Parts: sequence; structure tokens; C-alpha cells
Amino acid sequence: MAVTAKLYGKALQSAFNGEINWLSNALKVMLCTSAYTPDQDTHQYKSSVTNEASGTGYTAGGAALATPTVNYTAGTNTLVLDAEDTAWTGSTITARYAVIYNSSPGTDATRPLIAYVDFGADVSTTAGTFTITWDAAGLVTLTAA
Repeated sequence: MAVTAKLYGKALQSAFNGEINWLSNALKVMLCTSAYTPDQDTHQYKSSVTNEASGTGYTAGGAALATPTVNYTAGTNTLVLDAEDTAWTGSTITARYAVIYNSSPGTDATRPLIAYVDFGADVSTTAGTFTITWDAAGLVTLTAA
């Protein structure tokens, strides 16, 4: 299933404050259980995220967001943030959400959240590969109006 992420509202504030650089920061994707409730308006840093998933093949803090790209299309005034699909092989985990954040700063209280995905229901693997297939149109699309 292809998924598109939703931006945390404060991600734009963090980006304009210089706290997020999509191309040079160490970006990660972490998985959370259904007990986490994303709040687009108030969650700004990783310290706001609760109920991280755990299990075989999953490392706390999540996996690196591989090969991030930024592309702007003048004809549509759209900026697309994208990356390679993310996978945890040989995993036994259950998750409802994926949270993308900048892991470069030293503490969870200073690691800005960028976006999240709601899978719509719990997704599980048992000794398999948990894969997040980002939408072919991009992970996040911003439109200048």
C-alpha cells in the first residue's frame, strides 16, 4: 500500500527556524502503536511522540530515511519531498503510525518532527519485511499559492 505523509504543522516553523534540512540532516522513520495519537497542531519534537513500536528486527528510534530528495516544479508551484521506501527485514512488529523526524539534534526535546503516516489500522509482520511504500508522487507535497 502506498502512503503519503501528513506534515506536522510545527514542521514548517522548525524548517524556517533552521532546525530541519531535508537533504543534510539525519532523518529517521520510527513506528508507533495505535496508542499514539498524532497532533498536527502541537507536536513539534520527538519528545511528544509516545508508544514507539518494538519487536524483533526493529531498533528503537527507527530506520534512516534513505536518499531524501527535494524537487520543485514551477508549472504547478509544487515542492515535493521524497525518499526511498523504508523497510525492516526479518521483523515481528505491529504499528499503526510512522513518524518522520530529524534525528541530528542531541536530545528528543530538540529533534523536530516532520511528518507522520496513519496506516488506517494496525499493520503487522511476523518474521517478515515491514515495508513503507511512499507514494510515487512523493512523500510530502507542498504547494505555493
